[in-house]
Amino acid sequence: MRLVVIDNYDSFTFNLVQLFFEFDLEVSVFRNDRVTLDGIDALRPDWICISPGPRSPAHSGISKAVVERFGPTIPILGVCLGMQVINEVFGGKTIKAPVPVHGKCSRVDHEGRSVFRGIPSPFWAARYHSLCVELQSDCLLPVAHAEDRVLMGIRHRSWPLCGVQFHPESFMTEHGLELIRNFLSLRRGWIAPDDAADPDRFPRIDTPIGYPDRREEAA
Repeated sequence: MRLVVIDNYDSFTFNLVQLFFEFDLEVSVFRNDRVTLDGIDALRPDWICISPGPRSPAHSGISKAVVERFGPTIPILGVCLGMQVINEVFGGKTIKAPVPVHGKCSRVDHEGRSVFRGIPSPFWAARYHSLCVELQSDCLLPVAHAEDRVLMGIRHRSWPLCGVQFHPESFMTEHGLELIRNFLSLRRGWIAPDDAADPDRFPRIDTPIGYPDRREEAA
């Protein structure tokens, strides 16, 4: 089982990769200007993750094309900038957040489906962003909000495609591992949002493969 991560040159990317290494996966990481769509296709990934990034979707390299090409069939998770990328693919806007939020926690309320299944609502999540999304398409559903009403989660109505504005890999985010497990329970095709993700399909590995913790560097 293989996951491809598109790295948008972010210092948080390998913290996110470390979280995925808690599961029995092959993980391939590519910078957003160092891989082609055909190169990704040749790997036959079971999942794709679009990483956070320090800039806007306009500077996310191949990320938008990845969503357009693989979104209908391969489960894709967009994190922070990755969620903004997904939104723009469907005609949405990336706008300035009411207040920049960096290294702070917010209470997140959610619908309890898809990647949020089984996670308490609300829960605390770490935010590092000065931009946020404005939905423009009925294809994307708003599924989570912070206490300031900024959108924290979206999913596609029929594609296995979802995004979160917060950082599940942060030590300040509650239930980040459960969210990733739920994402990995999505199959090629799509499971209906009401269907339970199978928590036993990807049991946690007790000895994670480590990368240096770069949270202090990013802060």
